[in-house]
Amino acid sequence: MDDKIYSFIMRGELTKVALDQSGTVSKHHYSEIIQKQISDSLSLDLLDDEFVAKAKQMATVYAAIAAFENMVRDFVVKILIENKGENWWEDGVSQAIRKKAESRKLEEDKIKWHTQRGDSLINYTEFGDLASIMLQNINLFEDHVISIEWAKQIFNTLERSRNVIMHSGELGTRDIETEVSHP
Repeated sequence: MDDKIYSFIMRGELTKVALDQSGTVSKHHYSEIIQKQISDSLSLDLLDDEFVAKAKQMATVYAAIAAFENMVRDFVVKILIENKGENWWEDGVSQAIRKKAESRKLEEDKIKWHTQRGDSLINYTEFGDLASIMLQNINLFEDHVISIEWAKQIFNTLERSRNVIMHSGELGTRDIETEVSHP
């Protein structure tokens, strides 16, 4: 297993070096260009610098939480597809979670002008639902996590922090260092 991880990382690093040498715009530089365009289109320069600076700091924390949450979603889907096949949603997710996700999707489908969360109903589940799905399929996930309760605690902590940020709040340095950086 370690050889596969090492090989994967090395191939990625070699690809990155090759792209850098070819003069191709790096992913990081491309991201900076996009960020500048977004910033300009939102007229951030017209807003209070202090509030913008604080919001940008929380945006960085949010990015880490959102990336982790989506990685967990992908992980859950991957394990369920590998073990339950094409009907993983029906066979691996409780009716209550499916119904809630389907209801959210239907509600969002009514807003035609707004981008949807995604094609898969897993994108309409809550962070905490992911731990419930893992618990419902404990035999499939027990080899991958310390314990479901451990995973649930991490998800709950990160969801709490995400909710503070999403409602224009600010996390303290201690919250970022203890809850988000090392859940």
